Amino acid sequence: MLLVSACLAGVKCKYNAGDNYDEAVAGLVREGKAILVCPEQLGGLCTPRKPAEIIQGSGQDVLLSKAGVVTEDGQDVTAAFLRGAVETLKIAQLVKARGVILKDGSPSCGSKLIYDGSFKGLKKRGEGVTAALLKNEGYPVFSEQTDLKRFLEEGG
Repeated sequence: MLLVSACLAGVKCKYNAGDNYDEAVAGLVREGKAILVCPEQLGGLCTPRKPAEIIQGSGQDVLLSKAGVVTEDGQDVTAAFLRGAVETLKIAQLVKARGVILKDGSPSCGSKLIYDGSFKGLKKRGEGVTAALLKNEGYPVFSEQTDLKRFLEEGG
């Protein structure tokens, strides 16, 4: 079983109440090969919500209490992002997930890229809070843009 960002399957859970629909990911859900998660909602944040970015670091830095997650109007939402990451990890453990497909760019789900904290739409290398926690726990984490075909063919 895989975990996937719910927005990739068409769930309107993005900060702006939109989605990031990806047909390949939605297909995995339809086939019963993937379970939906939205770490930000699992952390208690509402939809819609103010955009948030990691300030002065990455998800790994947030886990180490060296950085935080704030909204564009300055509200600290770090605790909600940490709570969502922990709840997502619990789901991964319960279903014995063999991998995770997360929406790149997100302060929760970014596996390779996150926004740089300037709220100007600029991205930098790094991972979101949930992606960092899952990687730390040994889960293979992919973005929706990574070719998962080989991973799935190899029994991943």
